[in-house]
Amino acid sequence: MSSSRSWKGYWTGARLVAPLALAIGALGVVFGYIARKSGLTAGAAIAMSATAFAGSPQFAALSVFTAGGSLIAAAAAAAGLATRFGAMSVVAAPALEGPLWKRLLLSQLVVDETWAVAYSSRQGFDRQLLIGAGVSLYVVHTASTAIGATIGNLVGTPEQWGVDAVSPALFVILMAPRLDSNKSWLTIAVAAVVSIAAIPFAPPGIPILVAMAVVPIVAVLAPPADDRGCR
Repeated sequence: MSSSRSWKGYWTGARLVAPLALAIGALGVVFGYIARKSGLTAGAAIAMSATAFAGSPQFAALSVFTAGGSLIAAAAAAAGLATRFGAMSVVAAPALEGPLWKRLLLSQLVVDETWAVAYSSRQGFDRQLLIGAGVSLYVVHTASTAIGATIGNLVGTPEQWGVDAVSPALFVILMAPRLDSNKSWLTIAVAAVVSIAAIPFAPPGIPILVAMAVVPIVAVLAPPADDRGCR
C-alpha cells in the first residue's frame, strides 16, 4: 500500500497532462517533418527536441535557421521565447530537492503544460505531479518528433494539422483553471490589450514579451484577489 501511495502523485501527473499530450504529439510530428524539409537530419531534429523540450522556442529557432540566420541568431530567438521558463523555475526551485545535478535535470521538465498541472496558488508546487507530467510529455515530444522526422511524408502538410491554432488553443486550456479571481481576470485582460495594441508596431514575438513585462505591474497595482468574485 505504501508503495502504491508513493507512486500516486506521479501517475496523477501523467493522467492530468494526458489531454495536453495529444496537442504536444501533433506539434512534435509537425516539427520533425518541417525540420527535415528545412535541411536538418532526423538525428538533429530529434536531438533538438530531446535537449530543448520546448515547442515554440524550437519552431522559432528553426524559422531563423531556415531563413539563413546564424546558429547564434537561432539560439537567441529560442532563448527569447524561453525566458518565461526561468521565472517558472524560480518558483519551482524549493520543490526540486536533491543534489545540484538532480535539480538541474528536474528543472528541464518545467514547461507550460507541466506548470499548469503541478502548480497551485494555494498549495504551491508539487514535485511528484511535475515529474509525472514532465516525463510523460518528454517521451511524447521526443517520440513524435522522431516520427515526423522519419516518416513525416505520411502526415501531410503542416497546414492540415492546424499548427497555427494548436498553440493558442493549448494556452487557453492552460489558462482557464487559473481565472478564479477578479485580479486574474484583470491581469489577463490587460496583457491581452497590450499585446494586441503592440502588434502593428512591433516585430513578431515582441508583443508577447511586452505583455509579459506589464503583468508584474498589474500584480503590484491591482487590489488583492477576491476568490468570491468569480464563482
